[in-house]
Amino acid sequence: MPMRWDSLLVRHVASELDAQLRGARLRAVRLDGERHDLVLLFRETTLVWRLHPSRGYPILFPPQDPADGDFPTASKVRRVQAPADERLLVFELLPVRGRRRSVDIVVELLGNQWNAAVTEGPEKRIRHVLHRRGGRRRFAVGECWSPPAPSVRLGVDGTAGGADWAALSTGDPAEVGKTLVSQLAWTSPLNAGHILGLGGEDRSAEVIARRWEQMADPDRPPSPVILELERGAQPYPFPITGTPHRRYGSLLSALEASAERPDAADDVTGPALLPTELMKDLEAAVTRARRRTTRLRSELGGLETPESHQSIGDLLLARFHEIPAGSSGTELEDFENKTVTVVLDPTLSVQANAAKYYARAARTRRALERLPALITEAEAACQLLEALLEAARAGEASEEDVRAVLPRENRPASQGGGRAGASLPYRSFRSSGGLEIRVGRGAKHNDALTFGHSAPSDIWMHARHAAGAHVILRWDRTGSPPRRDLQEAAVLAALNSQARTSGSVPVDWTLRKYVRKPRRAPPGSVLPERVKTLFVEPDPTLPDRLSPDVAS
Repeated sequence: MPMRWDSLLVRHVASELDAQLRGARLRAVRLDGERHDLVLLFRETTLVWRLHPSRGYPILFPPQDPADGDFPTASKVRRVQAPADERLLVFELLPVRGRRRSVDIVVELLGNQWNAAVTEGPEKRIRHVLHRRGGRRRFAVGECWSPPAPSVRLGVDGTAGGADWAALSTGDPAEVGKTLVSQLAWTSPLNAGHILGLGGEDRSAEVIARRWEQMADPDRPPSPVILELERGAQPYPFPITGTPHRRYGSLLSALEASAERPDAADDVTGPALLPTELMKDLEAAVTRARRRTTRLRSELGGLETPESHQSIGDLLLARFHEIPAGSSGTELEDFENKTVTVVLDPTLSVQANAAKYYARAARTRRALERLPALITEAEAACQLLEALLEAARAGEASEEDVRAVLPRENRPASQGGGRAGASLPYRSFRSSGGLEIRVGRGAKHNDALTFGHSAPSDIWMHARHAAGAHVILRWDRTGSPPRRDLQEAAVLAALNSQARTSGSVPVDWTLRKYVRKPRRAPPGSVLPERVKTLFVEPDPTLPDRLSPDVAS
């Protein structure tokens, strides 16, 4: 279950954030509607406020660079404050240069309508919004943000003169609790039972008034805890009588700890700070990879045996004199004296129909030879993308990692006048015979090169028993490549491995279609089959002699 926010929790969280962030330089804002995240990218830290219906906690992370699609803002935090007795928090910002208008970032924690918006100027016109909403208080770009109606409960300032404490000390506990929450500021279902002493404590009017005053006192320092409620973990500024709790040094650390609990709705190990569009591209790539794998498996499972088509062709030629011209189908007795129904094209002769069945048998044989390797390749690519998506959602994958593995059509061209291929996971050379040789750009890009930037017929290479780059020699013909080209690619594999200083280096090679990636294997770890080995001497002058390809 999601945690609850009441006005008391909001007030103390705002106070902690104000102490940590006042004066901090804000570089950019990200409003991620897909993941319901507000991300504030400060120079010193990154604040991720998760505003999903199943979670609602702010967490501080190390600083991150803004990404494409973020809203830049050169400003600093004037203060973080919460209006009295409201579930509303405001980051007030000041521009650090120029005559820009002031900016506020509003976080609303009302019921299940959690939302955030960036407003500008004294009229608080909305410039960016997490979730667009209609109604009386419209959340939409261009509208002026208006706060909720101010609290009219007694005791907003921490004093509740006129409260009927005697009435609260008697009567049905459930009804008394409702009365307390409806009439007195800073109360909620989270703390009403504690204030009223419903756990068996003294319920005299004086004691109830004193408990409320302690809870509502704006100068009282918090004693942060996580309450162990039946509905789950609940961070709170103070312990609640009769409720198990664990103490923490700050409310922010309690919020982070509650988010990391194994039973939490979203286990957080790091901020998911990749641009939204990039995450969408990665998720779409995973979906396509899964569909491709399923389609190939279905195609293989649906193939008939080539012998069945071959036998029908043989039968047509043997019994052609029994088949009337222009027939769309016939029944024939096969060579085992069984009746076989044969579908025919009435516009073709019997001999031409037989040729069609022979051609179908040949296609089926080729598919049976081709599909297993394609399935293995598709499964490896799918596993790679799934692992990357899992890491990205946990905040453990960089933008560079994702862009390197995404299919080429999903990767944007380089910006700032750089080369279009600068983000490719490999460097490219031309062999003496004119073949392209692709050398992985470090261990973390090996998987991307092998499974995302090569064909099944290419030659795959790697120095044996040594960490290093995968190397791909592009090859689209049958048989082995020329010996000289193969030797040059092997030397590049040796030079880009930890064995580069050895006198002789064994380099394994095989067709790329015989390389597979075991499930949950670390990056760059593969299992090649049908391996052959070349022994080469690492020649550091070779890269200079080979002409670099323009795409590298």
